[in-house]
Amino acid sequence: MALPILITLSILLSLITIPATGEHHNFVKSLDRKSLRIGREKISHFRVYWHDILSGPSPTSVMIVKPSSNISTSAFGLIRMIDNPLTEGPDVKSKLLGRAQGFYGSAAQENISLLMSMNFAFCEGKYNGSTITVMGRNEVFDKVREMPVIGGSGLFRFARGYVRASTHTFDLKTGDAVVMYNVYVMHY
Repeated sequence: MALPILITLSILLSLITIPATGEHHNFVKSLDRKSLRIGREKISHFRVYWHDILSGPSPTSVMIVKPSSNISTSAFGLIRMIDNPLTEGPDVKSKLLGRAQGFYGSAAQENISLLMSMNFAFCEGKYNGSTITVMGRNEVFDKVREMPVIGGSGLFRFARGYVRASTHTFDLKTGDAVVMYNVYVMHY
C-alpha cells in the first residue's frame, strides 16, 4: 500500500520540477498610460518642517538600537524609529501637513552622517493619504543636505526627485530638532 503512494508522489514531484516548454510569459505585459490613469508629468515643490522630538512625555523619535560602543563620537550604529510631525511652519503647533514615518541610523564612524529612510505621509487637502519616499545620506552638520526621492504612493505614484534639508533649530540639551525640508518631486 505504501509503495503505490510513494510512486504517485514521486511522479507528481517530477512533474512539478520539469520545466515548462513553450513561450508563456504571463508574468509580464506591457501597459499603456491610459490604463493606469497616468497623464502628463508634473513637478511640485513642498516646504515642510520636520520635528524630531526626543524629549518629553511623547517623543516622536525613539531609539531602537543603541550604538555598539560608547566611545564613538558619531554614535555609529544607533537607529531611531520616527513618527515625526510635518508642519507648515517651524512651530510644532502650526498646521499639521503630515508625518515623516520611518527610521534613521548613524551610518558613519568618523562624523555624524545618517542614513534616512522615511515616508512623508500627507494628511492635508488633496494629498491626504499620499506619500513621498525619501532615502539617502544626511550629513547632519552640513548647512544643506540633499537626499533623493525614490518613490511614492497615491498622487505621487512613480515619483522621483530630491529633498533639500536644512536645520532650523537644534537643542543640544534635549536633542530635539526642527528641520526645514524643501521637496522637489516629479509625479503624474
